[in-house]
Amino acid sequence: MLRDTLLIVIYAAIGAAAAGLLGMGVLRLLRNRSVTLSLAVVAAVTVAAMLAGTMLVAWAMLLSDHDLWVVTMVCSIAAVVSLCVALALGRGVVRGSRALTEATRALGDDGSFTPPATAPTAELAELGRELAATSAKLAASREREKALEDSRRELVAWISHDLRTPLAGLQAMTEALEDGMVDDPSVYHARIRAEVARMTGMVGDLFELSRIQAGVLALNTTRMSVYDLVDDALTGADALAREHGVRIIGERVEPVPIEVDGREMSRVLANLLTNAIHRTPTDGTVAVTAHREENSVVVSVTDGCGGISPEDLPRVFDTGWRGTDARTPPAGAGLGLAIVRGIVEAHQGRAAVCNVPGGCRFEVRLPAAV
Repeated sequence: MLRDTLLIVIYAAIGAAAAGLLGMGVLRLLRNRSVTLSLAVVAAVTVAAMLAGTMLVAWAMLLSDHDLWVVTMVCSIAAVVSLCVALALGRGVVRGSRALTEATRALGDDGSFTPPATAPTAELAELGRELAATSAKLAASREREKALEDSRRELVAWISHDLRTPLAGLQAMTEALEDGMVDDPSVYHARIRAEVARMTGMVGDLFELSRIQAGVLALNTTRMSVYDLVDDALTGADALAREHGVRIIGERVEPVPIEVDGREMSRVLANLLTNAIHRTPTDGTVAVTAHREENSVVVSVTDGCGGISPEDLPRVFDTGWRGTDARTPPAGAGLGLAIVRGIVEAHQGRAAVCNVPGGCRFEVRLPAAV
């Protein structure tokens, strides 16, 4: 009995292995063909393996012709049914694959992707979801790229305007000095010096911004008190504030320790204070506060500009943004706040702005020193 069972197993294994090897060869030859054909081959190999094993066992058992014919018919009918089912399933998979291909082609043409309503397999459904997520990421990336390109175009236009105007004035003044048509040359000398200083500052801002955007801004951090940092910034902005008739005050400035690059953070506060002073009307007030919130140090500068329109708030720190009413100096080239954000983010911090009654508040949040 054991010997007969062993022979049955051996014959069945030989027949199934032969059919399986043959099927693997056929599948290798058809690896670039349709899914329907591949599924049909898989079904045919499965049935053929069963049929080969059954026929070898039947031959080894020396069945009668009638019994052998019955076994053959049963296996043949099973093979036909299996092939038909495989072809039907394969056609459904192919239709789903073609629908997904058409949707993917639209992703390459216009950037939009709408996955098919139904997918014949879980794998195709997952692929459709992944492509939809990728399409959304690409759309967001295109929006950011478009916003950046628009910002760059505006910056180039404003820089060109801001450079062309003083250069034309410098040319006119130098020609007047050369022709001896000026009664008091010292007046023109002072104007020329002021314009050169303003353009030098603009070029310096461009250089600083290029370093920030290139990721090569080297920080030399030291431990210092935010109280001293704010005090130095207020002292430096005092002359400009008096010139514009604006009061600057330090409110609730706590002596919290921070680890920052003093030179770069002084530039951040100077840019914020300069922006606030220019935007605040005469007899207005610019207030500076600094305090600790959990693991952060928050430095805020509040001005009396009257507020920023809600649609412009997200663009305040963009390169070249100067607001709808800022098209000529002293508004500058719209680089100061972009530099602020770049330096703060280089310190692993965050810069934000919000409207408050009568003006707006710029906040710089930095990690507190341990």
